Amino acid sequence: MSALGPALSNRLATVRRPWPRHAATMGALLAALVLASLMALHLGAVSISPSDWLAGPWQRDTATASAHVLWQLRLPRVVLTLSVGAALGLAGTLCQALFRNPMAEPGLLGVTSGAAAAVALTLTLFAGLHMALPAQARLWVTPAVGFIGALAVCMALQRLSRWLAPGSIAALLLCGLALQAMTFAWVGLCSFLANDDQLRAINFWTLGSLAGATWTMAAVMATAVLLLGSGARALAPQLNALALGEAAAAHVGIDVDRLRRRTITIVALLAALAVAWCGSIGFIGLMAPHLARQIVGADLRRLWPTAMMTGALLLLMADTLARTLAVPAEIPVGVFSALIGAPWFLLLLRTTVRRMGSA
Repeated sequence: MSALGPALSNRLATVRRPWPRHAATMGALLAALVLASLMALHLGAVSISPSDWLAGPWQRDTATASAHVLWQLRLPRVVLTLSVGAALGLAGTLCQALFRNPMAEPGLLGVTSGAAAAVALTLTLFAGLHMALPAQARLWVTPAVGFIGALAVCMALQRLSRWLAPGSIAALLLCGLALQAMTFAWVGLCSFLANDDQLRAINFWTLGSLAGATWTMAAVMATAVLLLGSGARALAPQLNALALGEAAAAHVGIDVDRLRRRTITIVALLAALAVAWCGSIGFIGLMAPHLARQIVGADLRRLWPTAMMTGALLLLMADTLARTLAVPAEIPVGVFSALIGAPWFLLLLRTTVRRMGSA
């Protein structure tokens, strides 16, 4: 315990230390986001002119086709993309801090696969009920079902981990992997039973797409990210102490079990909302925290906003490529996130193994 005191004191002192370069870093990321957003708004099959910006969203009757594309299609899509990327970046940061594992991400908890399983069941076994709904209601069925499926897996994860190994963060991760395998099995069964149209819909959803973005979706997602981000900010000092281990965190009066529940709840809500709106998008939650950690260090008080901005930038770049490389067709954004993320994951795994070997 005597050796623990100085280490913990040094860690907490680091948390309180000011960072003069942090504002410059955030300013640079904000400038990159603005530039990438402008590129995303202007690139595409329809050219955007300066007069289209002056048209505004309120002139629907007199607006040109390009103005309609700008205000009703591209702008809400960019806002939704930034919000989803920020949510995945924050969720990945919290996962890695909670499990103290650089390769942790929301998908390991089974949240993403739970949403996919719920959507697959809706599109196949309950397709008759789905098609019986009015056209306007059907637009909201898939996001609602995906959100419910993700939260259901989260609740099952909490109960299962408490039953098997109460208070163990490692057991929580293992239970998440088991639930992930189970839900993916349901997705495979639904794919086997689906007809051609249903199979195409399932595959398109599981690969991820932001094509159906609306202002309502963008507003809901942006509001949720702001609210959950404020909750993550309150947890940052406690997660900093948890980096030294559960015993060290308990030593300074932190309720580890309560911290775990609050963190998992925020991660589940972030991942569930992201998956519900745009399907499964991999590796953003893994890459964004690592890139942010290279820029600002490991302290969560400055890491979580940087990871949110990094995740937003990564997803916006991937979506711009998906939307413009095969005009007028559109490639699922999950393809580009996987093409970028898989090599990054292998590089990260190689680095981790080397560090373990030299320890």
